Amino acid sequence: MSSSDNAAAPSLRRPRGRPRVNPVSDHPVRTQAERSEDMRRRIVDAAAEVMGLHGYAGFRTAEVSRVAGVSRGAQLHHFPTKDQLVVATLRHVYGEALERSKARAAAIDPGRDILDQLIDDARDFFFSRHFLVSVDIVVSAATDPSVRDEVLEIARTARLPVEVAWNRALVEAGIPERTAPGLLSIVLGIVRGQALRKFWDNDPKKDEAQFDLLRDMVRTYIAAKLPAEPAPDRKPRNKKT
Repeated sequence: MSSSDNAAAPSLRRPRGRPRVNPVSDHPVRTQAERSEDMRRRIVDAAAEVMGLHGYAGFRTAEVSRVAGVSRGAQLHHFPTKDQLVVATLRHVYGEALERSKARAAAIDPGRDILDQLIDDARDFFFSRHFLVSVDIVVSAATDPSVRDEVLEIARTARLPVEVAWNRALVEAGIPERTAPGLLSIVLGIVRGQALRKFWDNDPKKDEAQFDLLRDMVRTYIAAKLPAEPAPDRKPRNKKT
């Protein structure tokens, strides 16, 4: 190649002083805080799955790491102890249950009996493994008292707003305002009691029979409390003369 050819060839060198241009990425760079929050969420989601399968007694942090696909070191960085991970997991699942219940109470299906919808929502929560895990923690003598207190506070924070939402839905559905709170308390109490019974008598057929009885009793109670509809006005017929 001649010297003239070299002179004509384009230079592959980057001119001095010109900044290097990186290709534009389709994915914005996440901050450290965002990456950390994503890691915590992966660990808590995995912990909820493990807890749902094995309960509190069978909850193993090593299995959580495996399910989450993270190293033990990464997990321990975010949740140094088992109790911290358990509390964070219950706070997460109770929070999700709160949002589901509020959404159901705010969007009542007018084509279905509101009592059926209330019972279905209560069963979704109280019959869940996570609720039974929280009960197990609270009643266990081996549990750290501070952990029990945290779990009770999580339950209060998540369930009281649910009761407010369903009380409002019952009133809007026509239940007298002074009757709705007591009615709601009775229904939730019976559903919760049936869920706790599963610790020693897990019989789905018996559950269904009890809920059918509950519906009949509550409907009879509601009918007795609702104000009687006024009789239609009728003009007296003129007597024939």
